[in-house]
Amino acid sequence: MSLLSIFLFLNAVVFSAHGLSSAELPAFREAPAFRNGRECPKTTWLSSLNNYHDPSIIHIAMTLDATYLRGSVAGVLSVLQHAACPENVVFHFIATHRRADLRRTITSTFPYQTFHLYHFNTDLVKGKISSSIRRALDQPLNYARIYLADLLPMSVRRIIYFDSDLILVDDVAKLWNINLGAHVLGAPEYCHANFTNYFNSRFWSNSACAASLRGRRACYFNTGVMVIDLGKWREGKYTERLEYWMKVQKKYRIYELGSLPPFLLVFAGDVEGVGHRWNQHGLGGDNLEGLCRDLHPGPVSLLHWSGKGKPWLRLDSKRPCPLDYLWAPYDLYRHSSLFCDS
Repeated sequence: MSLLSIFLFLNAVVFSAHGLSSAELPAFREAPAFRNGRECPKTTWLSSLNNYHDPSIIHIAMTLDATYLRGSVAGVLSVLQHAACPENVVFHFIATHRRADLRRTITSTFPYQTFHLYHFNTDLVKGKISSSIRRALDQPLNYARIYLADLLPMSVRRIIYFDSDLILVDDVAKLWNINLGAHVLGAPEYCHANFTNYFNSRFWSNSACAASLRGRRACYFNTGVMVIDLGKWREGKYTERLEYWMKVQKKYRIYELGSLPPFLLVFAGDVEGVGHRWNQHGLGGDNLEGLCRDLHPGPVSLLHWSGKGKPWLRLDSKRPCPLDYLWAPYDLYRHSSLFCDS
């Protein structure tokens, strides 16, 4: 083998080890410029001013990676298109790799929008992640939501966290303005769901684990849509509380569902309930087959393709579910470019 061949092989190994790819990111059309109406308050936000807080600014956190970038872009477009004051929305994107490429993509797609891009150091979760029922749930970036209070500047006192497989069809300000009261976190709760299913027999047979939920009216909630008081989160050291259950999981394996169960163990029974319209989740089917599903009864403000099936993949494969056509108008992907979602 020549020296050049050896060099190229080692380069490929390094890229693979870091989850990088020499392939181009998908290309997107430029989104329209969304402007505030006359009734919108004037705002200014500088991340460098740690003590500056403007309650008129809506802060939204999302993750960015090559696999889900198409979904993230559609989600951003949906937020802006339905916002009464889109210029008052600031996006906080979190990424592990290819940050320069991702920044160029967001800048060219949304040239008029304020956003910030943060690096998520995967060493934070090294040795803390256990395998789950779906590989996508095991990715370090899936755990970035646990570290928002550390990643974002102190001037961000409240954040909405959105997954990358959802779209809004309503003004995000309505979600932003919910009253959290004394709670750290707000989300739609689903108390009819069988809470015991989110943990295995090893959890329920361990007296210390089972006791952690005693006396709590614990209800399931989906962590793909959350409103979080970051001030209370920081004061209560909730990142450490979540990490505690990740360590218990590594030792005893008490659940199978990625980053969700630690949130349930820490917050279930202490969540400010939000209307179900703000997370019509499960549209991607279950975590194994990703079959088509219908909407839950009631009004809809947000559609969420949680589960295995993603609308862009099903549309491209010519096997869409009926509700995938509701996602399609927000897809800015340039179909002239080929992109393999792995």
